[in-house]
Amino acid sequence: MPKAAKTSKAKKLQKRVADRKKNPLFVKDAKNFRIGNDVQPKRDLSRYVRWPRYILLHRQKKILLQRIKVPAAIHQFSKTLDKNQSSKVLGLLKKYSPETKTEKKQRLTKLAEQKAQAQKGESKKVQVLKFGLNHVTTLVETKKAKLVLLAYDVDPIELVVWLPQLCRRQEVPFCFIKNKARLGALVHQKTATCVALTDVRKEDQAEFDNLARDLRQHYNENHELLRTIGGGQVGIKSRHQQEAIKKAFELEELKKTSQ
Repeated sequence: MPKAAKTSKAKKLQKRVADRKKNPLFVKDAKNFRIGNDVQPKRDLSRYVRWPRYILLHRQKKILLQRIKVPAAIHQFSKTLDKNQSSKVLGLLKKYSPETKTEKKQRLTKLAEQKAQAQKGESKKVQVLKFGLNHVTTLVETKKAKLVLLAYDVDPIELVVWLPQLCRRQEVPFCFIKNKARLGALVHQKTATCVALTDVRKEDQAEFDNLARDLRQHYNENHELLRTIGGGQVGIKSRHQQEAIKKAFELEELKKTSQ
């Protein structure tokens, strides 16, 4: 019964196709894609593109870090803050960006005018971000830093690979963040390997305490970061080879058992 229903449907479909009238104004013209004829269809030619050298190096480095074993001290830099956490941290630290050249000029001009009029100028303690690897290191060593942000893409990594352990030793909360350009924007530079916060205003103290507590749990007190080795991922070609060898071995075992 179902077969008969299928055949009747097929006959109806054939009849419908036969009943369709072709419009004589529109003649079907078969395309010829040989040389010198119709325009070729668009294809994905990205594998033929001559990419700039810095892009090639970036991709090759990424592949190498996936393949070879990466020590835990270096692999921990890939454990960056997620989008929500990084936006909170950067939003707080943006309030402590150092003054620009124009702002500094205006402040010094105002102080000079007050001094010329024999008035005592305002000398408030400036609470701003500190940057520069040597400066941040000194602040961590003397335990003056309250929070340290490290860029995950510092090259060469040897410049900052020891700084997380120093922060742990001195009990200074730290985190890894994408990327050095975003840290540089906080301090009006192109890039920055690390930035440190030394003082917090009263109105931001509660928010800062919550962030510092979360970062301590996530980084300072997380011992798995120092045990997890990165890399060791097999490429697609090697994976296919391994699967083929495994399949052949299973077939051999099956033949032996069947005999």
